[in-house]
Amino acid sequence: MRHLELHILQSVPVACLNRDDLGSPKTAFFGGAQRARVSSQCWKRAVREYARELCPQGFAGERTKLVVEPLRRELQALGLNADQAGDGAKALAEALGKWDADGEKKGKLQIKTLFFTSPNELQALARAYVEAGEARDAAKKALKSLKPEDLRDAADISLFGRMVADDHSLTLEGAAMFSHALSTHRVDTEMDFYSAVDDKQPEDESGAGMMGTLEFQSATYYRFVALNLDLLADAEHLGSLSAQQRQEVVRVFVEACLKALPSARQNSMNAATLPGYVLAVARDKGHPVQLINAFEAPVASRSGLLEASIKALDAEYETLKKVWGLEAVAEYRLPEMDFQALLTGVAGHVR
Repeated sequence: MRHLELHILQSVPVACLNRDDLGSPKTAFFGGAQRARVSSQCWKRAVREYARELCPQGFAGERTKLVVEPLRRELQALGLNADQAGDGAKALAEALGKWDADGEKKGKLQIKTLFFTSPNELQALARAYVEAGEARDAAKKALKSLKPEDLRDAADISLFGRMVADDHSLTLEGAAMFSHALSTHRVDTEMDFYSAVDDKQPEDESGAGMMGTLEFQSATYYRFVALNLDLLADAEHLGSLSAQQRQEVVRVFVEACLKALPSARQNSMNAATLPGYVLAVARDKGHPVQLINAFEAPVASRSGLLEASIKALDAEYETLKKVWGLEAVAEYRLPEMDFQALLTGVAGHVR
């Protein structure tokens, strides 16, 4: 399997990037020590949103239950009257997922499950439905007519994949693989006490108008992302794009992976940072291999954790190459090279 690996070290100050159901920062035990954790799903969403900002015409995928109204608009644009378009949109939505009858009672026309789609795919569905004419199963025929090239505007669906329980023919395996981000060191969750002053109260009155607590962490994270280049270029994914177009997709994806940060509590804590170290590896065979075991023994240092983490990461990588014979076509390191040179290097492995 031809693939790319991104091994990322990133120090993040006071933050709560990813919360659990109680509002606490997520954690995990690894190597017998509690670590700060950011789930793969959390960081993937941040990457998707950043990639769309960089390239809206190529990363136009949306995960939503609200497919009825967009389909109705497309059907009307193709000449159906309001009633016909409404009926057609509902029929297509029911073919995509179970209809939300409870939502309909509240005025929401939607399906029960999220569907990852794109404007181009919805247009293709509407066209196929109209072309099916008065056929009894026009909606199902429209779904069966969808082609991979209908997702040319949604590289994010090829990268992140989608699962459709009601029609497995629409399920697509994602070419990108994300691990949960873990701190390279032991982390204790800390508590921040805050209070707010009532601006309208007389100055001589003591006390706060509001007070509370928030939990937070500070950590140096190891993040791992891999991309299956063979899968990305196959006929079911982005095979209809040219090699140059796929290179641009990968450039955008890698840039988003390195620059995106989950948005939780950014207004109150603003922990936006960039990675301090990146090792990008291109391989022509084998499967992606994490370097997380570099930190199975938690890093400890009185002079900063990033440099100690870099040394541990490089040592683990050299050990794996020596013991297991890991072979790389190319390796790119940041900050030894600049960001644009790294993007150009990894994109050059896309065929």
